[in-house]
Amino acid sequence: MHRFGFVTRLCAVAIAALALAPATAAAQGSVRRQWVSVSYDWLYTEPLHFKEHPVEDLVGRPVEEAQRQPFDYRSNDGLTTVDTIEFRRRGHGAGVTVYPLGFATGVTFGVRVSYETLPRIELRITGPARVPGYVLEDARAVDFSFGVFVADRAPGWGLGSHAFIAGGVGRVRSEAFGRGPRYFGEGGGGINVGPIGIQLAVKFARNSLDEPIEHSFMTVPITLRGTVSF
Repeated sequence: MHRFGFVTRLCAVAIAALALAPATAAAQGSVRRQWVSVSYDWLYTEPLHFKEHPVEDLVGRPVEEAQRQPFDYRSNDGLTTVDTIEFRRRGHGAGVTVYPLGFATGVTFGVRVSYETLPRIELRITGPARVPGYVLEDARAVDFSFGVFVADRAPGWGLGSHAFIAGGVGRVRSEAFGRGPRYFGEGGGGINVGPIGIQLAVKFARNSLDEPIEHSFMTVPITLRGTVSF
């Protein structure tokens, strides 16, 4: 369930891209200013602190990871076991970013509204627990974020680069479990040719729901994003 090394390396790449994006492609008057970017996102989501959230939230007491057992977690008193039947990692999303001051070369800020699907999570819980089982289906999130963007764009259809870091709030929605708040931070970077771009981003999000009991879960979607800017 934990592949933090891969996620850490991607975060380092994103941070390095933001720090190194030169923003020095001389503003020669031929770099067209952009105001809006539209994206389609392909997500691969990793869990984070899954033992604490949601497993311990749902069981109601501390658990430990099980080794060489037909289940994934066992409560410290040995009475309850939890098996992760599914944590579906692949998902999709879309978003719109608006640059109120325009975006050509250098630094600007932007606001983004986005939508993304959340992983399907199914847990089999055996023994005393706050809930008899857990199946989160059809969950999705609508997010609003504010970010700083850096670009070194080339005139015309030349090759350029960009990077960003952002944070924001959102709303999780599920047919079975209702709605709940979400908080996140995101960073990434990519390349662009004229108005077309490809971007790699990593987001750290905490998602909360009140049903079937109050609980939360943390997700780390690694996103490949295709963009078109105007």
